[in-house]
Amino acid sequence: MSLSVITVTGMTCEHCENAVRAEISAIPGVSQVDVDVASGEVRVLAEPAPELADLQAAVEEAGYQLG
Repeated sequence: MSLSVITVTGMTCEHCENAVRAEISAIPGVSQVDVDVASGEVRVLAEPAPELADLQAAVEEAGYQLG
């Protein structure tokens, strides 16, 4: 398993957390997504590691930006 850590800006609540988690979870190979709204940190466990472009597209689809 590979751990990727990204920062997402604009999240303020549980709805934000759920939206980001759902979009990233849809990336093939992703097995776990942990979102910390307060810090904006998102930890993604996947095999293989997702491409940064795929993570960015998922975050943007959820309505947020990479930090």
